Amino acid sequence: MQTKMAITGLALALMAGGAPLAMASQHGQGQHGQGKMHGGPHHRFEQLDANDDGQVTREEMETHMQARFEGADTDGDGVLSKSEIVARMMARRAARVVAHADHMVERHDADGDGALSMEELRARRDGRMFERADADGDGAISAEEFRAMRENRAGRHGHGHGHGQGKQMMDE
Repeated sequence: MQTKMAITGLALALMAGGAPLAMASQHGQGQHGQGKMHGGPHHRFEQLDANDDGQVTREEMETHMQARFEGADTDGDGVLSKSEIVARMMARRAARVVAHADHMVERHDADGDGALSMEELRARRDGRMFERADADGDGAISAEEFRAMRENRAGRHGHGHGHGQGKQMMDE
């Protein structure tokens, strides 16, 4: 019983925690102005402001939280099991990955076939990434230059190490 209460409390904290972050992002405090803060819940102000009056009331926030809880409680037992929490997190991550893939295809698909060839990916880069990373111009990237490139890229995209891992395979 105590475990169920702890899991429920954790789930509520996870779901409710995003509301203040969303409001902070509305005032320019969130990363890229979208309420994304280090992997936490992501809520837009417009999602919370159910009646579109430009304000979020306690009732609107609680209604939003209840709807999210019910959506995650797939067996309808009134508590979130660890597997339900994991399933909810994985579904949200999958949606972000799909959106990123759509964005990549949109940006790089020169022939409009809905797929990316190596030539289309190369055309975008045109060797510039290698040249930027090879700071001393010796035709090779040292471990130090590679670290500097990673740190520079993380800084430009507003995140530190461990974030943006979905971009490692085929970076834009």
